[in-house]
Amino acid sequence: MTLPESFVARVMRDLGAAEGGALCAALDTPPAVSLRLHPRRSSGRLPRVAEGAAPVPWCAEGRYLDVRPSFTLDPAFHAGAYYVQEASSQFVGRLAGDLAGCRVLDLCAAPGGKTTLYASAVGPDGLVVANEIDRRRVQVLADNVRRWGTGNVVVTCAEPRTVCDLEAWFDVVAVDAPCSGEGMFRKDDAARAEWSEGNVRLCAARQDEILREAWRALRPGGRLLYSTCTFNRDEDEGALERLVAWTGDEVAEAEPVAVDPAWGIVEGEVGPFRTFRFYPHRARGEGFFAAVARKADDAAARSRMPRGRRQPTAAVDRAAATELRRWVAAPDRMRFGAAGECCYGWYAAQADAVAALASALPVVYSGVAMGQLFKGRLRPDGALALFVGLERGALPSADLTEEEALRYLRRQEIAAAPLAEGMNLVCCDDRPLGFAKRIGGRVNNLYPNAWRILKS
Repeated sequence: MTLPESFVARVMRDLGAAEGGALCAALDTPPAVSLRLHPRRSSGRLPRVAEGAAPVPWCAEGRYLDVRPSFTLDPAFHAGAYYVQEASSQFVGRLAGDLAGCRVLDLCAAPGGKTTLYASAVGPDGLVVANEIDRRRVQVLADNVRRWGTGNVVVTCAEPRTVCDLEAWFDVVAVDAPCSGEGMFRKDDAARAEWSEGNVRLCAARQDEILREAWRALRPGGRLLYSTCTFNRDEDEGALERLVAWTGDEVAEAEPVAVDPAWGIVEGEVGPFRTFRFYPHRARGEGFFAAVARKADDAAARSRMPRGRRQPTAAVDRAAATELRRWVAAPDRMRFGAAGECCYGWYAAQADAVAALASALPVVYSGVAMGQLFKGRLRPDGALALFVGLERGALPSADLTEEEALRYLRRQEIAAAPLAEGMNLVCCDDRPLGFAKRIGGRVNNLYPNAWRILKS
């Protein structure tokens, strides 16, 4: 499908014939393929798809692949060893800076690439609130959070204004704004077909609303990250100019961000915002725009948590807590509770905050789903197998071949021989995939039905 004529005309006008022509030509070339490794699951032993892969220079865990494999048929993908993420968008980790122990709001989070990046960066003492307004997309987000398995994410489904009633509560607010998608023209014909100048204007107006809400949620001294996957100025620099005009002198410069000129990133400024543009004819990635600034230390703000209207979780008794503790490697760092029939674990550093969030917002998922208790014993949830804090010694492990692992991931029958009697952790290349229970010569495949591979 050809590029929209009015898009080409605008690019030529804004960038000039040589630069605009180079951009348009690049948009008709094959897109790059990239992924981001899980830092807790790939240190010292790369997934097979990443062996020999070139690094993404602005992200330590990023890798470029020469060809696009079938990720669906790779057990390492289902084990959360990596996330398939476009290289340019991985740059937000560099903008965010040191996030250890921080509270981060990812306001437009689905499908979860940036959420999982932030989750690895904040660590067990930090917290990521990942919000998505679309009920269908939020389920994809929650599944990706489960697979990443850091146990420090709260997934919510609400309007931005509802989430941002947590005024001055976050150290970092990231807005990966819904946009006209011009940066995706190379990899998605639908983005070309749906593009229009009217949609650009609608997106710009929506971005203004979201940024103003995001500003309320940011504490004084905190960082605002703004990004889009589009080229046009109205949705990029224009959105920042309008925010600065609205906030006045509350916006301050963030710390400098080191960028190697060889990367091909175009740097700029919009008032106190530092901006970074990715053009596919200059940088190895898709079209992307990112910016960072701080809320001034003396900005007027009062931290506020909306009054809770519900109590969705309940404490577990001592016997239940004892059983749950044996399934995690660092039980003294965890708290446990129940929502309905399922038990959950949360890191103690942010457990009170998670409880407050759950009482005030529509939470889809949080912490790690551990499973259900039957007669004092845990029947583990599939998410627990993928939790980075799982105690591997809590039960026997069965390491399957790739062929057998794919049978398991399709919820097909698997051979009983590799498994011990009773509950087992099912692995491939020593990476946990889920649970299975052997009963004599038969195996009960406990891989979640909603996650099973349908592709042959």
